[in-house]
Amino acid sequence: MEQTKSGRGRRIGRRALIIGGAAAAVGTGAAVAGDDLSRLWWQVPGVDRPRVAGAVDATGARWVAASSANWRRADRPADYTIDMVIVHVTQGSFDSAVKVFQDPEHGAASHYVVRADGHVTQMIRELDVAYHAGNRAYNERSIGIEHAGFVDRPQDFTDAMYAASARLTAGICARYGIPVDREHIIGHVEVPGTDHTDPGEHWDWDRYMRLVRQAAARTARA
Repeated sequence: MEQTKSGRGRRIGRRALIIGGAAAAVGTGAAVAGDDLSRLWWQVPGVDRPRVAGAVDATGARWVAASSANWRRADRPADYTIDMVIVHVTQGSFDSAVKVFQDPEHGAASHYVVRADGHVTQMIRELDVAYHAGNRAYNERSIGIEHAGFVDRPQDFTDAMYAASARLTAGICARYGIPVDREHIIGHVEVPGTDHTDPGEHWDWDRYMRLVRQAAARTARA
């Protein structure tokens, strides 16, 4: 893969190709309104979109920044198409997960961490590539959601956690046009090359997907 000056490989997404084509048309005399261009310029690969410090992508989430060593700056979905959500379990407490994701020596972090009471903390912007899947291609195309608890403790997966995580996943799917199915919403264990087993046999996929579909339907009606 060709590297940018920053050393970051970039794969151009479908949306970027469409916008790039529109920009080329403007250069050859196509009539495009100036206000449209002012909204779209940042979607061209290689141009960082405006960012607000502490901003979150999911309504109701609390921002706590992960160490910059645990993620890579990007401009998704302009440079990498987002078409997957990956479900994780922390194998520890909520507080310990937040702490290790802030540790530059840890080398990994997810975009979100969901607590037993349904509280959601966002630690990496969806724009950016989190080191959560153990597979570069999957990192680039996905959003990672950690759930506080242990894979062998079904009691850790509370009603509030399932509901909050389902709303979060439904919102992500709506933002990026991700199909609400098990091909696009997967567990860490399903990532090629992984040695992880989460979310484990006690994660109720049927229940979770039902809740995601219900949340998606409510979002569509809103």
